[in-house]
Amino acid sequence: MDVLPAGPEALLVELGDLDEVAAVGAALRDALDRGDLPGVVDVVPAARTVLVTAPGAREALRAVRALLDGVDPTVVPDRGAAGTVELPVVYDGEDLELVARDAGWSADDVVAAHTGAELTVAFGGFAPGFAYLAGLPEALQQPRLDTPRPRIPSGSVGVAGEFGGVYPRTSPGGWRLIGRLADDAPTLFDPDRDPPALLVPGTTVRFRDAGRR
Repeated sequence: MDVLPAGPEALLVELGDLDEVAAVGAALRDALDRGDLPGVVDVVPAARTVLVTAPGAREALRAVRALLDGVDPTVVPDRGAAGTVELPVVYDGEDLELVARDAGWSADDVVAAHTGAELTVAFGGFAPGFAYLAGLPEALQQPRLDTPRPRIPSGSVGVAGEFGGVYPRTSPGGWRLIGRLADDAPTLFDPDRDPPALLVPGTTVRFRDAGRR
């Protein structure tokens, strides 16, 4: 674990893998929730880093360094500490057959594996409310499309590399699409909600088969 300054008001914690990001991110969020890090305004995990911001509060950054000295990044926190969200999916994605073919499975096998997995929000990014979901079955860990699509409909459910994800809004994208959220699915991003994103780091996510059309 390397702790580096990121300008005068932030620290960047560099880590070895997603498990270490989960451990350090959870420790920092827990301390922030307890009020142990006054002045810290945000903890932002990514694939191999955690950014801690404390505008105008350099003393807070010293407290962060002291906290990190006592964190073992190899101890993964309990999954689901941030709650569990179930998302209903209609499995009719444009790339469902492609994903099945490359996995050596049938489309039904893909649906069974996807709904049987317990995924965890590793971090957010790309677009407001977009969560990178870790824990995807190995056969579903497939490359992005060679050519991204200029328009992916809101609610599309896809896979790319080691992550699963759901597009919270219409946007370009290159993930392989296996389905879309059902009409009764919860809203992924609402700027009037606190927090605006439904899927925050540490949240457990399960997908439910809402049919095939």
